[in-house]
Amino acid sequence: MEFSEHIKTANVEDVVLHQPLRPPTKGTLCITGHHLLFSDREVDNAQPVLLLLLRNIDAVEKSSVENIVNYLGLFSNTGRRDRGTDSSGTLIIKCKDLRVIQLDIPGMEQCLNIAKSIETLSCLDSVVEMYPFFYHPPDASLKEEWGLSSCGRHFAEMEELHERWRLTSVNQDYSVCPSYPPAVIVPKAISDDAVKKIAKFRQGGRFPVLCYYHRKNRMVIMRSGQPLMGANRKRCIEDELLLHTAIDGSDSAFIIDTRSAQQAQQARMMGGGFESKSCYSQWKRLHRHMERGKPLQESLIKLVEACGDKSTNMDRWLSKLENSKWLSHVQTALSTAGLLAECVERDGHSVLVHGSEGTDSTLLISTLAQLIMDPSCRTLEGFLRLVEREFVEAGHPFQQRCSHSAFSHARLQQECPVFLLLLDCVWQLWCQFPLALGFSEALLLRLATEAYASDYGTFLCNSDKERCSLQVKEKTHCLFRALLKTSEREQYTNPLYERNELAIWPSVHPQSLQLWKGFFLRWTPQNLHLELVQEEIRNMVIDWGNIALTG
Repeated sequence: MEFSEHIKTANVEDVVLHQPLRPPTKGTLCITGHHLLFSDREVDNAQPVLLLLLRNIDAVEKSSVENIVNYLGLFSNTGRRDRGTDSSGTLIIKCKDLRVIQLDIPGMEQCLNIAKSIETLSCLDSVVEMYPFFYHPPDASLKEEWGLSSCGRHFAEMEELHERWRLTSVNQDYSVCPSYPPAVIVPKAISDDAVKKIAKFRQGGRFPVLCYYHRKNRMVIMRSGQPLMGANRKRCIEDELLLHTAIDGSDSAFIIDTRSAQQAQQARMMGGGFESKSCYSQWKRLHRHMERGKPLQESLIKLVEACGDKSTNMDRWLSKLENSKWLSHVQTALSTAGLLAECVERDGHSVLVHGSEGTDSTLLISTLAQLIMDPSCRTLEGFLRLVEREFVEAGHPFQQRCSHSAFSHARLQQECPVFLLLLDCVWQLWCQFPLALGFSEALLLRLATEAYASDYGTFLCNSDKERCSLQVKEKTHCLFRALLKTSEREQYTNPLYERNELAIWPSVHPQSLQLWKGFFLRWTPQNLHLELVQEEIRNMVIDWGNIALTG
């Protein structure tokens, strides 16, 4: 496809740009296959005032200046409008990073052409037509190694595992489980033939795999999809043997099901289900209901609507915030992850985590639990490796979940801000333990933006299988590698960081949880002032550290 086919008007002069935290600017608007550019002709500067990735656009709203003038009552005494407004149009562009931009475009036809081009090019279905396949940064090469971590590399680094666990390539062609990577960790005593049978017994082929080994007490965390027991209580002897072998003779272990007991019962009527006590006698099941899918997406929409409320009525704003239930989802996620970490760290039990598919809330709480328990996951590189291993490689469907954000009028069934919820939970930990995490809030904001629209290929597609078939790792650049380059690393490092070998237990009391202002209010004047203060404090801390080193 030629992008030019969708661009009827490529350039428009005398456009007025209104964007958050800046005064209106008059200049030239240009649309390309992947970007919206705005340049101020009066300023001798090669850098555009606005360079917006079209993929970042969530919704476009059109209006004529005449409508706006009528609405505002901006007529002269004679009832006639000012000259030059007769054929003008306005576009309100709402972005996935929550920016709202206004463009006043002379010429209604040009305005409609620009709007049509944006609507088409911002929603391209073909992955290989997206910008990461065209992006070539000057300081990177496609020959560089992709990614920071893999299941194979993780297994190689954990020599303690080698006695009882093994790395299997049973899924090397993705035929056993389409959403798993080619290599995963399973008990040594379980053969590949047994793994294939277990995969048929678990939702989406997601058989139980090891994702974390706790060095302090040799306990493990595994994750999977739900068992397909159905109404007839179907059994899989190989699945029972795998879970029995995994706990190495321990008296008991736990299954954390991220559905309510009622939801799990309903799933059984639909062919899914949960592990029965009679067949998995050593495993105690705990249900912790976590919202996903449409309810979580609607919660985000309500929260963003509340944050955009311009009224000064505090009671009304707080009521909207509470009704969005977003902080309740944050509380539930941190509480469930804390329960998982408590089972492993404090009580010394191994745990299996799953919900239905095992690609959303399962990954969310396994990631948070590792962050709570393991200090190696709290460094800048360690956290990026954790996200890559537990979300990207483990099969979180980014393409479906992050197709749209909070402003889109087209609601797709698969949309769900699970990854954004993870980052919000990590930010809560960052606030409660400001010395324990080696990365800054800027990293979390960057990841939140990149998940929805990126120059890099890291968050493309829904699985490793899809990325492999489209040659994402060969033809695009890796975000995590870029974030660790010297030129980027400093802004994403926490200068107050001190390694803490202990677990960091989050408080989940309502008064301990905050609205993530840096993300949800990032385009407001109040947050700008806060950012400036934080940057000044950061620079002071860095300067003090340099003085201490040289002194």
